[in-house]
Amino acid sequence: MTTSRIPGFYNLPLDERLDKLTAAAGLTPGELAAFRTGGLSPDQADPMVENAVGTFGLPLGIGLNFLVNGREVLVPMAIEEPSVIAGASFMAKLARAGGGFTAVTSAPEMIGQMQVLDVADLESASMSLLEHKAELLADADEIDPVLKKFGGGARDLEVRIIEESPIGAFLVVHLIYDVRDAMGANAVNTACEKLAPRVEQITGGRVHLKILSNLADRRLAKASCTIPVKELAFETVGAGLVPAQGDHKGRPYTGEEVRDGIIAAWAFAAADPHRAATHNKGIMNGVDAVVIATGNDWRAIEAGAHAYAARSGRYTSLSAWGRDADENLTGTLEMPMAVGIVGGATRVHPAAKAALKLMGVKTASELAGIIVSVGLAQNLAALRALATEGIQRGHMSLHARQVAIAAGATGDRIEKVAAQMVAEKMVRIDRAEEILQDAPAHKETGRPKPKI
Repeated sequence: MTTSRIPGFYNLPLDERLDKLTAAAGLTPGELAAFRTGGLSPDQADPMVENAVGTFGLPLGIGLNFLVNGREVLVPMAIEEPSVIAGASFMAKLARAGGGFTAVTSAPEMIGQMQVLDVADLESASMSLLEHKAELLADADEIDPVLKKFGGGARDLEVRIIEESPIGAFLVVHLIYDVRDAMGANAVNTACEKLAPRVEQITGGRVHLKILSNLADRRLAKASCTIPVKELAFETVGAGLVPAQGDHKGRPYTGEEVRDGIIAAWAFAAADPHRAATHNKGIMNGVDAVVIATGNDWRAIEAGAHAYAARSGRYTSLSAWGRDADENLTGTLEMPMAVGIVGGATRVHPAAKAALKLMGVKTASELAGIIVSVGLAQNLAALRALATEGIQRGHMSLHARQVAIAAGATGDRIEKVAAQMVAEKMVRIDRAEEILQDAPAHKETGRPKPKI
């Protein structure tokens, strides 16, 4: 990777963007073709899911400017929502001024759960399981020789008593399993199923459910960044930087005002679950886009993230924002990140394979660090917009193109119709249709005649 800074990328024709990726990341024309076509033919899709009838495409864009642990990264993002990729890319550019993103991850340990019912003495059964822990872990270690060869396998066994439930008390056994560079569901589920008969013998009970938990709170990823306060006073317009949009009196915001506005917006999410849900959804806009592009399980990531946000008993923000001793803005994001680079769609989907090569990741831990960094960047983009010009300004500017297309605009008319709607602050399909038709309504409403 040469650099993730590609000025003017947005304005290039699609073919030239792909050429830039070839130069920056060393992907071959064949690998880039997977991005252009979606990477998956109906014949390839057929064995992946039941009753396949075809494929469903999403736009695939590139997050620019990312510097993660000192390494340049071009980030593939699959998402249909406008402004996400642009917002994350701009915030990554601001973060570069403070050294980029620093990401750390914990060991890739997943939790397999066994629900043990019909146990006569829960306390005694718990003690018996713990007495046989070494034996059970040794048995689990032999289940997947390949995983063991690469340093993975069983790490611990935990036992809990669920005192109250709709069916009464029962035991829960947690198998802690290191899955290395895999997402881990198949390995953990297999291990739990293999151990179940022995767990029944030890407890005298009946093992009912045997399945991985998507609350991967032992497999965390954390990203942090520092944004110099002076950088917050500017925003991107075209290829340059201009003072950030002013307040209601037209006065440009200072960097300190933007910083404090971001912190105040985060505080709202930290204190109120209704706001936290939307706040965390913004984080997941960035996270899910990369997870999908790399062929990982975005539903599992979503489930783990929201459960982790409620781990205190109250749903709250996944991120935290503040200021350092030099008055600069600081941000952190910590969340479960159970992603893999081996197995599943990551190895059979051509576009997912190309996405991983584009990022140059060698381990699942490295991928997790990049993803959580993108989530933090996207969170900052949303908070910054909310704290200054409002979320709709940038979002609707990009959304206007979709509205223009939906109204029937083609070719160079798309940008012209979109630009006029944005200038009028009226991004609606009926207005787009009026502009296209040059209807009498323009004179009746006093709107300017379109210049198309």
